Amino acid sequence: MSRSGYCDDLDNWSLICWRGAVSSAIKGKRGQAFLIELREALDAMPEKRLIADELEADGQFCALGVLGARRGIDMSGIDPNCRETVAAAFDIAPALAAEIVFENDEYPGSYQRQDDGSMKWGRETPEHRWRRMRDWVESSIQATMP
Repeated sequence: MSRSGYCDDLDNWSLICWRGAVSSAIKGKRGQAFLIELREALDAMPEKRLIADELEADGQFCALGVLGARRGIDMSGIDPNCRETVAAAFDIAPALAAEIVFENDEYPGSYQRQDDGSMKWGRETPEHRWRRMRDWVESSIQATMP
């Protein structure tokens, strides 16, 4: 099982309920405020790089860890594998914490164009992870009506 707590053995109804919880957490007022703050924290990073599997390691951060550092949260006592603990530390719904962790950690890699024009499968770089997460956060923020 991954840090997000996601697994492959959910029945259809449980999966439908979980995806509903994720959608509600993202679209709700608290989730939207969190995502806007997360976008600002990502944009403020001097080096646009994200790690996987930990909130913080050697001065580098995952997407949630970036915001934790910006808020001044001591993340050393937070179990990054417990979505309820992570959610409580960041004051978000566990479903949103799990979804952000899943998005941050579970992308395996991609095809990358080589200098000779060919394509080669490669692991995701920390810079690519930052760009992908920044795009995900932006796409999750709902446009407000004037």
